[in-house]
Amino acid sequence: MISSPALLLMGLSASASALTVTVAGGSGFVGSRVCKYLVDAGAEVTSISKSGKPPASAAGESWTSSVNWVANDLTRGSMGVLEMAVGKPDAFVSCVGTINFDRQSMLVGNGKANVDICKALAKAGTVQRASYVSVSEELFDLKSVWNYLGFFLGYVDGKRQAEAALASLTPGQLTIVRPTFIYGGDSFGIAPPRVTAEYGSFIEDLLSKPPIVALAGVMPGLIKIALRPPVSAEAVAAACARAALGEIEPAELQGLEAIKTASGLPEPSPVD
Repeated sequence: MISSPALLLMGLSASASALTVTVAGGSGFVGSRVCKYLVDAGAEVTSISKSGKPPASAAGESWTSSVNWVANDLTRGSMGVLEMAVGKPDAFVSCVGTINFDRQSMLVGNGKANVDICKALAKAGTVQRASYVSVSEELFDLKSVWNYLGFFLGYVDGKRQAEAALASLTPGQLTIVRPTFIYGGDSFGIAPPRVTAEYGSFIEDLLSKPPIVALAGVMPGLIKIALRPPVSAEAVAAACARAALGEIEPAELQGLEAIKTASGLPEPSPVD
């Protein structure tokens, strides 16, 4: 059982109403949840995505009418158009990312997209804080594996480019959220890989058991990562939103426990 996102509002500051926040990838799986949290907290939210529309899963939900939905591919078009799209926000959240089997596509979708939007935001000169959905640091450590699976180098190299650009944009005020795997929603997916909230919650609980945590700590490479518990999309989104709102200190949130703590979401009630 996943706790209601509305409960997050108990931990959000009333000052959020004065904030403007731009969310890159706001139509996506995590980004749309970030937008909802921010709207519920009273922030003025602009979402930039390829579609420029709320996700179908949120059709008819009242919060979507409070978001300024802007269409921009991020990887194409002029910088001038991108600068107009991003506006002059107080805070920025990037949920932009691409995962497939093409190295160049992943390098562009994870790296260039974020680098270019950071350039546009730097020109605006208003961003005080930023948060970014990256990936577990342990994934970056598997360089030998990614050298063998060459296409995946585009993913990890792109993520590093994004992190560097965001760190330069908001020195000392960047929160990087580092899950191993994100779950949620009502359906399974392959591209990107995704499991449902019910199944993911079960796996999270299973892999959080002390014996498995200890086992993961001594396992090599991909086995170690496979044994790390996944994180719900709600917790990732809440952590990003709270960072943008200044409700938590800037940090690298590595893995399940750090992300859950930063999210402010209460633990789910035990099921009898």
